[in-house]
Amino acid sequence: MPPALDPAVQAYNRLMANSFRRFTGQEIVADAAGLNDPELAEALFTAPQAIVSHGIEADPIFRYANAQALNLWEMDWDTFTRLPSRQSAEPDNGIQSDRNALLKAALAQGYVDHYAGIRVSASGQRFYIEDTVLWNVVDEAGTRHGQAAFIRRWRFLTT
Repeated sequence: MPPALDPAVQAYNRLMANSFRRFTGQEIVADAAGLNDPELAEALFTAPQAIVSHGIEADPIFRYANAQALNLWEMDWDTFTRLPSRQSAEPDNGIQSDRNALLKAALAQGYVDHYAGIRVSASGQRFYIEDTVLWNVVDEAGTRHGQAAFIRRWRFLTT
């Protein structure tokens, strides 16, 4: 089943969209609040921006990636949604500590905007993400279900 058709993915998409609006005051896709769950899932999955999210495990595992993100990381849905999110970046201590600081800042503040950093695809292709929003995915009661990233721009690195 394509991820956009899975009811559990659709429910999580709604949490992501509502949380994005709650923390940033913006819609993640045009008219997200007015779309039904299947329409929202399709809009997120086909958005031109890369959208990813991980869960709340001690070593968080990705639980969502749209088509653009799957292309960037050169993975299919099943592979990506089994990947610890720390493995989306190089193991370099500086890169990992920057990533961890961002996650902590978003956890404390609800969201962080204009993040930039280096990520790496399954084939080892490095790319620089920029103008990225990282936010907490929460339900109406404020219970955290994960963190997500809305990556507005990226560029591939040659070295």
